[in-house]
Amino acid sequence: MTSDWTPLDWKKKPIMQDVVYEDQDHVDRVLNKLQRLPPMVSPVEIENLKAQLKDAALGNSFLLQGGDCAELFDYCSQDPIEAKLKVLLQMSLVLTWGARTPVVRIARMAGQYAKPRSSPMEMYEGTEIHSFRGDNVNGFDPKDRKPDPERLLGAYFHSATTLNYVRTLLASGFADLHQPSQWNLSHVRSENVKREYETIVSQLSDSLDFMRTIGADKNGVPSALNSVDFYVSHESLLLDYETSMTRLMSSPNNNEKKWYNVGTHFLWIGDRTRQPDGAHIEYIRGIENPIGIKVGPTTVPEQLVALLNTVNPTKEIGKVTLITRFGADKVEKFLPQHIEAVRKSGHIPVWVCDPMHGNTKTASGNLKTRHFVDIIQELSQTFRIHKENDKCIGGSMDLRDADLSSNYQTHCDPRLNYEQSLDVAFLIAKYYENERKHKDLPTL
Repeated sequence: MTSDWTPLDWKKKPIMQDVVYEDQDHVDRVLNKLQRLPPMVSPVEIENLKAQLKDAALGNSFLLQGGDCAELFDYCSQDPIEAKLKVLLQMSLVLTWGARTPVVRIARMAGQYAKPRSSPMEMYEGTEIHSFRGDNVNGFDPKDRKPDPERLLGAYFHSATTLNYVRTLLASGFADLHQPSQWNLSHVRSENVKREYETIVSQLSDSLDFMRTIGADKNGVPSALNSVDFYVSHESLLLDYETSMTRLMSSPNNNEKKWYNVGTHFLWIGDRTRQPDGAHIEYIRGIENPIGIKVGPTTVPEQLVALLNTVNPTKEIGKVTLITRFGADKVEKFLPQHIEAVRKSGHIPVWVCDPMHGNTKTASGNLKTRHFVDIIQELSQTFRIHKENDKCIGGSMDLRDADLSSNYQTHCDPRLNYEQSLDVAFLIAKYYENERKHKDLPTL
C-alpha cells in the first residue's frame, strides 16, 4: 500500500458495475451506520491467511475455495451453513489424506451477496426492470427490483450471523478428526462416493488410534486434529460497502497502522471490474487483505503483469491469488502464456483453477449448467500445464438434463452439487497420491 492511499481514492476513477440509488441521502445514512459497526474479522486472521497463502504459492500447501456464486439472505440458516461447512471440510479431509499436504480453506460465504451483470436492466413481460444484482442490492422477485440501500445493512448482519455460527461450529468440535464419521453421507446417493469416503475415514481412525496409543494424540488438548482454520471471501463489487468495512488498524506483524477490510478475509476482482485504471483496482490495491484476480481468455498477459505490479508492487508472496477460468476448450491456448508472463515478471502468486465459469452450457428448458467432464478436463489440463511449466452434468449421480428442473435452485450460475464436489476432491487426491507413489505425471 502506498502511504498516501485512502479508501475513498477509487471515487476519482471510472467505475463499472456501480449501483444507482434514487435517494443518495438514504445511502449516506446507511453507510454512516456501517462505518460504526464492529469488524467481522481481525487483522490477525487476515495476516494468518496471507501467511498460509504464501505457503500455497510456494507449493507447500493446497488452496481450496468453494461456495455459492451468489448467496441469498435466506441461506443464513442452520442447515445451509452446516451443509456448506461440511462439504468443504470433507473435501479438505480427502485432499489432505490423498495429497499429504495442508489445505487452506476459503469459503465463498458470509458476504457473497452481490452479482455482476452484463446489463443493469432487463425485460420482463414487456416491461424494462432492474436486473437482479444480488440480495444486498435488490430482490429476485421482479416486483422487488428497485435498489434498496437498506439491503447493505442486511448484508452486514447476515454476514456477521453466518460467520458467527461458523465460528461456533468450529469451536464446538464440528471439524474434529476424532469423529469424522459424524460428517455423515446420508444424503449422498452414490455408493462409490460413500465407499471411498468411508475407506478414508476408516484409515484415518486407525491412524488416530495408533497416535493415541503411543501418546502422540491426547484427547482434550487443542490441536490441528480437532479444529481447523477456516476463512471467508467474497467479490469486491459494491465499493461503497467495502469502503465502509475498511478500517485503519494495527498490523500484528509490526504494529504499524494499515488499512484492512474487516468485512471478510479475502476479496477478489472479477472479469468485469479488473480495468487497470478502474475504481475496483484502485480500491483493492490499498488494502492489506490477500486478494484474488480472475484471469480468462480476454486477459492479455502483459496487462496481467501490469495489474500485478499495481496491486502488489513489492511482490509480496501470498498477497495475490490468480483465479483462472478459461474453459476446457481454451485452457491449453491461454494458460501457458499467462504462466510464462507472470514467471518472467518475478511475481509468485497462488494459482487457482475455477473450472466453472468457462464451461457454461445450455441444457433443455434453457437452463444454465456445466458438464462434469468439462470441469474435470479443465482441472486436468490446468494441473498438467502447471506441472510442465513450473450444478453440473455427470459425476457420481450420473445427473442428466432431465434431472435439472427438479434440482435447479440457483439464482446465479450453477455450482457443483455435493456429490460432484467430493468427486473432484477424490480425483485430485488420487492425482497427488499417484504422484507420490510413482513420481511421474498421472492424469486426473
